[in-house]
Amino acid sequence: MRVFNYSRSAGKEITKFGSQFIMSRITQTESSVHIGAMYLDKEGLIGFHQAVTPQLLLIVSGEGLVRGEENELVKVKEGDAVFWNKDEWHETTTEKGLTAIAIEGDLDPDLFLKEKEKSEGQEEL
Repeated sequence: MRVFNYSRSAGKEITKFGSQFIMSRITQTESSVHIGAMYLDKEGLIGFHQAVTPQLLLIVSGEGLVRGEENELVKVKEGDAVFWNKDEWHETTTEKGLTAIAIEGDLDPDLFLKEKEKSEGQEEL
């Protein structure tokens, strides 16, 4: 058995694209999939940028707002997952703080769980 640490203190501050968050890499697979923990403090930001690969953001705790190329802000909270296609412009912000797991790489959105319906509590702003 091996125990690894992906806590905030093991991470690195990210400021590219005007971002304000801590990223702690968890692993990278042989198929070029990166998995990392992202820690956004109050007023945290993952700045507006283009996805290099398909990306899945799993909200572990907290809440925030995400947007894609449509510039439509969507509220997300613990238990939500957001998928962005390769080359899609996107951003994540939070007022109160947010922790998420980011999975980046060769992902097929058709293999994910059923897409959350707006009527199930997802709020558009």
